[in-house]
Amino acid sequence: MCQMTTEWVLSAAALAAALPFVHQRVQLSRAKHRSLAGHARLAKRLASWVPGYSFGEARFFDADGASASVAAQRRAGFFRLSATLQAMAPLGLALTAQAREGLPDLQFTGRYRVPFQFSDLVRQHLPLPAFWAQASGVGLSDLDGNRFHDLTGAYGVNLLGVDFYKATMAEGAALGATLGPVLGGYHPCVADNVGRLKALSGMDAVSFHMSGTEAMMQAVRLARYHTGRKRLVRFCGAYHGWWDDVQPGPGNPMPPDHTFTLKDMDERSLQVLRSRRDIACVLVNPLQALHPNHNAPGDASLVGGRTSLPATREAYAQWLQRLRAVCTERGIALIFDEVFVGFRLAPGGAQAYYGVQADFVTYGKTLGGGLPVGVVCGRAAWMQRFRPERPADICFARGTFNAHPYVMGAMNAFLRRLDSDEVRALYDGLDERWQCRLDQFNHGLQLADVPVRVAGLSSIWTVNFTAPSRYHWMLQFYLREQGLALSWVGTGRLVFTLAHTDGDMADIQRRFVLACQQMRADGWWSVPEGKTGRDFGRQILREMWRAR
Repeated sequence: MCQMTTEWVLSAAALAAALPFVHQRVQLSRAKHRSLAGHARLAKRLASWVPGYSFGEARFFDADGASASVAAQRRAGFFRLSATLQAMAPLGLALTAQAREGLPDLQFTGRYRVPFQFSDLVRQHLPLPAFWAQASGVGLSDLDGNRFHDLTGAYGVNLLGVDFYKATMAEGAALGATLGPVLGGYHPCVADNVGRLKALSGMDAVSFHMSGTEAMMQAVRLARYHTGRKRLVRFCGAYHGWWDDVQPGPGNPMPPDHTFTLKDMDERSLQVLRSRRDIACVLVNPLQALHPNHNAPGDASLVGGRTSLPATREAYAQWLQRLRAVCTERGIALIFDEVFVGFRLAPGGAQAYYGVQADFVTYGKTLGGGLPVGVVCGRAAWMQRFRPERPADICFARGTFNAHPYVMGAMNAFLRRLDSDEVRALYDGLDERWQCRLDQFNHGLQLADVPVRVAGLSSIWTVNFTAPSRYHWMLQFYLREQGLALSWVGTGRLVFTLAHTDGDMADIQRRFVLACQQMRADGWWSVPEGKTGRDFGRQILREMWRAR
């Protein structure tokens, strides 16, 4: 009897000891988004199970169950488009083919531009050149003399137009030429850069790095150093560079051992931050306001429709204010990753736009005047890399190429121009101007009666599809035919500059609508009656099962 009592007491004690851990795990699970984007380990595991298979011509044009007549219509449109695109750019395509063997980046982007089932035939018949000959204004010219509207935005870098950055880069080269390749010490303009960055960011200190990814690595490292904690929190769908800790899931060979991916704009995520003692920092990418809790949209992942409902400025600001309060309460560093959005929303960035001060803010190549750079701005207490009372306890980060004279010179030119009356005037009525342009764009698409709409966060837009189809990704090639250049992710992101005029936007809209109308005429949006996006999802699962 005594032995049974002892065993019962020990079991009860073990259960009591385990309850806080179980509660913590349940709380963490409830704070994760239900999608695969919210479950990095599961997404990584499932990705390893997806079999490779490819549609040949016999299946390519009726993968959605279309009739023979619609499939024939698509086939004719596909090969007409193929002939047009290849005739447009023989020099560019030849150089791309020559370079591809030695450039794994080209091999990757070429293969993952569209859903993998369609990739082989697309790469064979719809190749796109990867080289440009000239950039000016808001456009690009290829090696064959074709002129395109640039909707890539240089992946967010090109905020103020190509000509603006050419000028700042030239000024930077002239300023830095007196020192040339001297590294380690600083060009005198660095002192001015630091002062201007402190004023823009509202921070106390600045450090320079080689890229946005490297800047994020340093901010996280400093947060861990000062808190003595190892965990970091990112929000579902957000991108913070490609290094291990902040890009968990498919694409990263390492498991997310120290990273929690929580639901954006959700009270349960705040409860996790309040209850845990091992979280060093929270990362916020303000671009997620365009598509909360979803990965950056790309055509390679399109299955049915795509809808993106941006958070309003007021709602996202309220969320950030609550997040700020909890981080302050728990001694957690709040890090704003403004590498992509840079100064698109306001001269003071997302902090000024949403009215929330972070502990760190990181910037990228926009700030370098077009040259490679990353910057961390932070509060003095967070930015210190040593402890005077413990001289051997340091936080080391000092890259050889940081603060290169040419880069610092270009940054100085950028910062001085950013403070000019001419550039500041571009921000007057910025929200209203871009909302008006977006509304006009959508009105034109509605009049054209095509299943396409756009959503935007200021000058960054994404293309949504209002009806299901397994062929939405084809639109990127029709847009190319109409003289619109997109990045390799396709229609997922259109990035404009503040230099775009109403006339530029009207011409882009005209070309965009023509591309949509041609795509509809070629039958790609002729979906069998009654088919839904969920039907296509089930169909793809059956295809994968058979392929395995």
